[in-house]
Amino acid sequence: MSEVVRKVPVRAWIVTGAGVAVNLCLGILYAWSVWKGVLVNGAKANAGEVMTGINAGWPYLTDFQGTVAYSLCGLIFAIFMIAGGRIFDKFGPKVSVMIGGVFLGAGCILAGLMKSYTGLLLGFGVLGGIGMGIAYAAPTPTALRWFGPAKYGLIAGITVGGFGGAAMYISPLGNYLVETFGISGSFFAFGAAFTAVIIIAAQFLSLPPAGYVAPAPPANKKLSAPAADWMPNEMLKTWQYYALVFMFVGTAQSGLLVIANAAPILKKTAVSTGFFAQNAWILAAYGGLVNAIGRVGTGLYSDVIGRRNAYTVNCLVCAFFLLAMPWIISTANVVLLFLAVGVAYWQYGGGLALMPANAADFFGKKNLGINYGLIFLGWGFGFFVPLAAGIVKDMTGSYDLAFYGSGALLIAAVALNVITRRPERQTEGGNPERVFARAGN
Repeated sequence: MSEVVRKVPVRAWIVTGAGVAVNLCLGILYAWSVWKGVLVNGAKANAGEVMTGINAGWPYLTDFQGTVAYSLCGLIFAIFMIAGGRIFDKFGPKVSVMIGGVFLGAGCILAGLMKSYTGLLLGFGVLGGIGMGIAYAAPTPTALRWFGPAKYGLIAGITVGGFGGAAMYISPLGNYLVETFGISGSFFAFGAAFTAVIIIAAQFLSLPPAGYVAPAPPANKKLSAPAADWMPNEMLKTWQYYALVFMFVGTAQSGLLVIANAAPILKKTAVSTGFFAQNAWILAAYGGLVNAIGRVGTGLYSDVIGRRNAYTVNCLVCAFFLLAMPWIISTANVVLLFLAVGVAYWQYGGGLALMPANAADFFGKKNLGINYGLIFLGWGFGFFVPLAAGIVKDMTGSYDLAFYGSGALLIAAVALNVITRRPERQTEGGNPERVFARAGN
C-alpha cells in the first residue's frame, strides 16, 4: 500500500547530507593536479632521475605518465559504477558505500607505499577507481528516491556537489600534506581519513520504506506522468541510451581536461606573477568551489527551464572559452584564465547534476543505480581526452590542439542533445507509451 507524505521527511535530508559527505571524500580525484605538479618534470623523467628529500624514492614523470593514473582512475571509476549500481540495487546503499570506502583507502595506502609509477597505476588508478565507482553509485540514487521529479535536478546537484566541492579543501590540504609529509604521507593521510569518514557516513544512508510516495509538486508546477521504470536490458536497446552516453562524454571531457591540468596551466599563464605561479593549487581550489556551485545551480534551474536547455546553455558557453583558451594562455591574462576555468568547472559540475536527473527522467527511478552506472560510462570515456592532451603536450609543447578538439567535441554533444527525445515503448495493448517530465526535455 502506498504511503503518500505531505512534505519531505527530515530523514530525506539526512540521507542527502550523508551522500554529500561521502562524495566530499570521493572527490580525492581532484587532488591529482597537486600531485601532478610535483611529479611531472619531463627532462628529469627522461633522464631517469629520482626525487630526494621528503619525496625520496619517487620517480619524476613525463606529462603523459602524469595523466595516465588520473585517466585510468576515471575509466575504472566509470566501469565499476556498473558494479556499484548492481550492489546498490541488490544490497542497498550502506553496503556499496562501505565496500567502496575500503577500496579507496587501500589504494591510497598502496600508492604511498610503492613510491612508483606502477604504484600510482595500481593504487590510485585501479583500486582507487574501483572504490570511487562502487561508492559513488549509491548516494545520488538513494537521495532521489526520497524526492519527486520536480526536485530531481536540485537534489542530484546537491548530492554530487560534494564530489565537486571536494577540490575546495582537497587541493590546499593536499598541497599542505605534500609539502609537510611528502607525496607518500599525503596518500596515507587521505586514505586513512577518507575510509573512516565514508564508513561512518554510510550508516546514515537508507532507502524510503516500502510504499513511500514522495510529496506531489505544488499545484502550479506543471509536470506530466512520472517516467516508466526501464530494465537495464531494455534501456540498452534504445538509441537514447547511447545518446546520453555521448552527451556525458561531451560534458565530462572538457572539465576533466581542465581539472587534470589546472595547476600546470596557471603556472604557465602566471609565470610573471610570482604568487600565482608558486601557489598554482589556488586555481584547482577555486575550480572546486565553482564546480560545486555549478552542480547545485544547474540542477536548480534545470528543474525550471528543462534539462535540455540547461545542457545547451552550459556547454555552448564552455565551448567558446575552450576554443579561446590557447589565446588566453598566450596573453598571460590571469583574470581571463580564472574566468575560463570557472566556466569549464561550472559546465562540468552542471553535467554531473544533469545526467543522473536525465537518467531518472528517461528511464525511471526503480533501476536507477544500474541504469545510471551504464550511462556513467560516458564520464569514464571522457578521460581519454586529457590522456590524449598529455601526448599532445609532450609532442608539441602546448595544450592548444587539445583545447580546440575538446571544444569541437562539446559542440557535437550539444547538437545531439537538441535532437534527443525520450524513448517510446509498446504497452501490453500495443500502443506506444511515451514518458515526458517537463517541457524542454
